[in-house]
Amino acid sequence: MTIIQILIIVFFTLLFSFIKRDRDLFLLIASVLIIFWLQPALPIRGFDFWIPTLTLIITIFSWYITTDNTFNRKNIFTLVIIASIILLLNVTRYFSFAQIFTPSRPPQIEITFIIFLIFGLVLFLLRKISASFLTFGLILLLGIFLILKIPAWTLWLSSSLRGFVGQSVETASALDIRWLGFSYVAFRLIHTIRDKQAGRLPSVDLSEYITYVIFFPAFTAGPIDKIERFIKDLRQPFAGLNTEIFFNASQRLIIGLFKKFVIADTLALIALNDTNATQVNSTFWLWILVYAYAFQIYFDFSGYTDIALGIAKFIGINLPENFASPYLKPNLTQFWNNWHMTLTQWFRAYFFNPVTRWLRSWQKPLSMPMMIFLTQVATMVLIGFWHGVTWNFTIWGLWHGLGLFIHNRWSDFTKAKASEWANTSTKQSILNISGIIFTFHFVALGWIFFALSSPVTSWNVILKLFGVD
Repeated sequence: MTIIQILIIVFFTLLFSFIKRDRDLFLLIASVLIIFWLQPALPIRGFDFWIPTLTLIITIFSWYITTDNTFNRKNIFTLVIIASIILLLNVTRYFSFAQIFTPSRPPQIEITFIIFLIFGLVLFLLRKISASFLTFGLILLLGIFLILKIPAWTLWLSSSLRGFVGQSVETASALDIRWLGFSYVAFRLIHTIRDKQAGRLPSVDLSEYITYVIFFPAFTAGPIDKIERFIKDLRQPFAGLNTEIFFNASQRLIIGLFKKFVIADTLALIALNDTNATQVNSTFWLWILVYAYAFQIYFDFSGYTDIALGIAKFIGINLPENFASPYLKPNLTQFWNNWHMTLTQWFRAYFFNPVTRWLRSWQKPLSMPMMIFLTQVATMVLIGFWHGVTWNFTIWGLWHGLGLFIHNRWSDFTKAKASEWANTSTKQSILNISGIIFTFHFVALGWIFFALSSPVTSWNVILKLFGVD
């Protein structure tokens, strides 16, 4: 989001907070409109309209296969609102002055009606065939996720779509497909489907479910909330702003804006990237680029989180924290417990813990060190894949997975000796400070693989940092 978009969102959010009526309806309509508004323009004709529409279709489908109280009056009313908003946005193709929520001219309205009919028929048939399509929903989400994250598959999709709409296939690029917010949408949907399979998903209506999935403050950059926590806030009566809430929310918002648009954007001018990685030969300045990137990505990401938390507070929603001074932690385990916390908690709940339990259930269980090695490395590689299925993100995941395993083994080996040595506050401070410095530099070196696109370039940078090349 740009600073102008954020300020517009803040203005209308504050305006509603003074009205204090129909918060659920406001959040639903605002969230739907904003996912169209924020979606970037795409070179494939009409696709920047269809991507937000598909987000809503997939969300409704996920609710449909996880709910027990399908189409009562309130849910039908929600469907009518969603369909009406999409159709009204579609109609703006005939009035150029009204196209303020779509990045380009919407497609033919007849196509939208056909999509609606097909989707309605699919829902009807699914309910007639089986009461549960939870596994199919997971496969669908993971399939879309892989197509968007594997560059070769994204390029294939771009070429196919260009051919379908009659555009040049030769100019196809993986960058043609930018599905805004899908990574966070997919994780929220998988969370609800897996909780439904485990029998712990709370009963929610369609309006609550859609608002949770595409909640506009957290749509583009998180945090990844849990539906049971979110709807607890959503169902609380909203009495409007008081002085304390307004001050706290404003303070969080201003801090976030400063982090993102002052600190992070300034650091971006000198942060490590593919261009300056090959141009800078000085070891000293190369370290400056690496440090700049390490702090840029922190202030950028945590800044967006602060903005999301601040806006949400204006309307009575308390989103979970996502960062807690991660660069001041004395070891890698604590770093990951305080960096993008909702992401690591998600992977812990839906991958690390289930895989660990499965490995322990084997007739001949693995040794504890081997089990820790496999689960930690696999978890971090998957977190790397969440950012993109490329060699650099794979190496970044391996870097942290191996780092966590080594720290785990080292901690167990030296725990008694370290405790015995650090018997004064001075020695404890030395131990903590040295741990913070080492952990920060380990993370900063890992960011090289995150910032650059080629393993060769990344390795050359590391060699230059230590004066080898």
